[in-house]
Amino acid sequence: MAEDVRDPNSNGAVLSKQRNAIVAECRRQEESCLYTSTALYAWLRWVRWYKRGFTVAPVVLTAIAGLSFMKDILPAWGLVLISFAASLIPSLADALEIETSVKEITRLAAEFKALQDRFRRVATITTVTDLKVAEQQLAELMDRMDAARSTSIIVPEWAFAKAREKIEAGHYSFAVDTPKAEG
Repeated sequence: MAEDVRDPNSNGAVLSKQRNAIVAECRRQEESCLYTSTALYAWLRWVRWYKRGFTVAPVVLTAIAGLSFMKDILPAWGLVLISFAASLIPSLADALEIETSVKEITRLAAEFKALQDRFRRVATITTVTDLKVAEQQLAELMDRMDAARSTSIIVPEWAFAKAREKIEAGHYSFAVDTPKAEG
């Protein structure tokens, strides 16, 4: 068999091995992004409710403390505690940086979801058409992944457990990927 002197990597076995390695890495990163984005979205739902609670609680507590008939139901110190809690909650929300968390979690969830789609595309399309481009795109996507991972956001374990449940239940499976029975 003659050797192709124009392209020393034209050996089919070498190219196939390289293609398989790129596809496998893309699939690993795609799965990582799926779990991370799903966990971030699960956590985001909880943080948004938490934020709403911190917004509504002071209003409700202030209203309760201000109702005139409450002085007949609760002792004066009880109304003082309710008023104190109502004034303390906004400071707690500010200290916990809930608004920043919502924005950062939203941004990261979207970034990991976009990365998931890009890794899938490189694995299924680009590796078939141009291996050098696929390798280059994989390197660029890994740089984006490193940037996304460099944030200080730590997703709670319960959010990853929730993500695993949803993924294993098939919430993120597409009908187009399911083989159809011939009949």
